[in-house]
Amino acid sequence: MNDVALSVLDLVPVRTEQTSTEAIASSLALAEIADRLGYRRYWFAEHHNMPAVASTTPPVLIAAAATRTARLRLGSGGVMLPNHAPLIVAEQFAALEAIAPGRIDLGLGRAPGSDPVITQLLRGSGTTSDVEQFPRHVQDIAALLSGDGATVRFTSGGEYTVRATPAATGSPEVWLLGSSDYSAQLAASQGLPYVFANHFSGQGLERALDLYRTGYRPSEEHPEPRTFLTVNAVAAPTTEEAEARALPQLRMMARLRLNQPLRALETVEQAAAAAADPATDQVVQDARSRWFVGTGEAVAAEVRSFAERHGVDEVMLSPVAGALDAEPKDSATGRAQTLELIAAAL
Repeated sequence: MNDVALSVLDLVPVRTEQTSTEAIASSLALAEIADRLGYRRYWFAEHHNMPAVASTTPPVLIAAAATRTARLRLGSGGVMLPNHAPLIVAEQFAALEAIAPGRIDLGLGRAPGSDPVITQLLRGSGTTSDVEQFPRHVQDIAALLSGDGATVRFTSGGEYTVRATPAATGSPEVWLLGSSDYSAQLAASQGLPYVFANHFSGQGLERALDLYRTGYRPSEEHPEPRTFLTVNAVAAPTTEEAEARALPQLRMMARLRLNQPLRALETVEQAAAAAADPATDQVVQDARSRWFVGTGEAVAAEVRSFAERHGVDEVMLSPVAGALDAEPKDSATGRAQTLELIAAAL
């Protein structure tokens, strides 16, 4: 497989002494670069109350990116549906589709995207979308986004039609995201495109893809199964620089896995100077074995092999290159370099 489409997943990382304003500015600049380089889509994740992540509200970031790009598909990777009322999600993405017609993806996930305290705060604000209701709420959102809207039927026999927007000319493409058998089987049963979150957990990838493809029930919009995969990637002019730029994010992942206090992302220099810790080092080593890190040519070769091995024609890169102390805080030099070098090699 020679032609592999590239896309981007952005968590809007926040490094030491960087403000949210600077982090978001750097991500919007990165979206412009991806647009210029010919990447297929650019998705923002949803995470809450994490010092190193400013991607808390995908719809807002998508709207901002829509004003800065011309051809990229923009979406959520994903909206964590248990945190939100389905009607609100449908209305937000119907509005985004009106802002950028034909360029909006709605990726839906079942995880809360944070800890139990934040989950309770989100649901306490009037958004009570239980995990158990996830399959029905996915269907509700699809109906609300359609031209006909969704019909509420009362026990008295009356009906009430609800639409996400008054006069839609199109609708976002809905994708299901996940890293488990459950999400793969649900996407297959509802005839929806599916993304396996390989960047977060590479465990069970082959099984999830097999369950999705063999159990797929064709839908009118998607007669064939559609899927792509995510990967963490760092590319640099030299392997040594790539490995150094990968370390800050690897160490942050280790803190997350080990339930250690989270903080802003270290710079490359801070990560290199950190004291050795056996538990952290083991997690870093395990995670690094699943990441694509090296020169542009080396990472591109890994992307091609990965795509061919799993039968996909698109790979979504999470560009996790850390920043040097001296690099501007309102730009993403290492992440931009990753996108540029991989695109050039492919």
